[in-house]
Amino acid sequence: MLAPLPERLRPKTIAEFVGQQHLIGQGKVLRKLIESGNIPSIIFWGPPGVGKTSLARFIAEQVTLPFYQLSAIDSGVKEVRAVIEKATQNGKAILFIDEIHRFNKAQQDALLGAVERGTIILFGATTENPSFEVISALLSRCQVYVLKPLEREDLETLIKHALERDEEISTKRVTVKETEALLKYSGGDARKLLNVLELVVNSINSSPVEITNEIVEQVIQQKMAIYDKSGEQHYDIISAFIKSIRGSDPNAALYYLARMIIGGEDPKFIARRLLILSSEDIGNANPNALLLATSCFQAVTMIGYPECDLILSQTVIYLATSAKSNSATTAIMAAKEAVNREGDLSVPLHIRNAPTKLMKDLNYGKDYKYAHSFEGNFVDLEFLPDKIKGAKFYEPGNNAREIEIRNSLKKLWKEKYGY
Repeated sequence: MLAPLPERLRPKTIAEFVGQQHLIGQGKVLRKLIESGNIPSIIFWGPPGVGKTSLARFIAEQVTLPFYQLSAIDSGVKEVRAVIEKATQNGKAILFIDEIHRFNKAQQDALLGAVERGTIILFGATTENPSFEVISALLSRCQVYVLKPLEREDLETLIKHALERDEEISTKRVTVKETEALLKYSGGDARKLLNVLELVVNSINSSPVEITNEIVEQVIQQKMAIYDKSGEQHYDIISAFIKSIRGSDPNAALYYLARMIIGGEDPKFIARRLLILSSEDIGNANPNALLLATSCFQAVTMIGYPECDLILSQTVIYLATSAKSNSATTAIMAAKEAVNREGDLSVPLHIRNAPTKLMKDLNYGKDYKYAHSFEGNFVDLEFLPDKIKGAKFYEPGNNAREIEIRNSLKKLWKEKYGY
């Protein structure tokens, strides 16, 4: 049986890799490790289809060690222990675990001893932040390399490779007249791009084959799956989900939630996105949103499917119907922009810490006024560096709670801020 196009085009030399030059370019850190043959345990972190599996397999081939691959979706402690036993018999082996973020603590604990002893060189691939999903004891024994999304130029190079290097494609004399639709449906995912390309080529019985945007759209509309838990529409669906909640449409949000649940999406991924949204899009318009989202994440972690469906549903409805504000988001972005623009400005002397006599002699803390010693627990004092004094980063949102905040700040800082 013919392997899928992404499998047929997996790079066999480091020169064939597309993208990730910050890691495998000449003189870069991962390339040096590959060339030295001294390979540590590694976590590859990045979005789908950017080369995590290809890099793991390629490195394994270079060090000529037994190579075992498990998927965290289908495997558990039993399968991990079986690989460790084989590795012990051989002296050492590489174990590649795809979607390692789906392993629970017990499953990750089963790896720890073998990784620590060096019996197993662990390669883990994850689309999630390993700081949250990989236990600290295991993470401390691994190097984490961040893989970047592929650029348009990278994706077009992959199309060129498929046309020139794959025998099945080249025998059909395929030309790609337009790439916009192919790139759109790829979402930056190399695997998805090549799958779509092969799907389109196989849908056309004539030869030669000329691929246009119109042909790609027709084929995709007819044959693309609704939701593929392996990640085909992972980012499209989560994007629609978040935007529906942001847009205060609970029905649309519930629809996309159901799509993800039925598709087998990791419930902790969904709950984590709700946590982010509760601050990014609701914030101080309703501070209880963050509390509920935090409780949701904790409950989902403890319970899992299928019962956590109800918890996710309750939280989604609450967040979608809550008042919205992105003022916390824009405030920190504005403050960070000021820091990047102005650099590390000196803290005003009157609010510096003065733990020593020398510092006091240098006027550290001089003229500071303790707010609680004044009426209303407030004193009109400048806290920002001189160069940016009076700067406004926080702009209260147009909702009941932040209108009250705006009025309070306006009353306190009537000359400084005004609002």
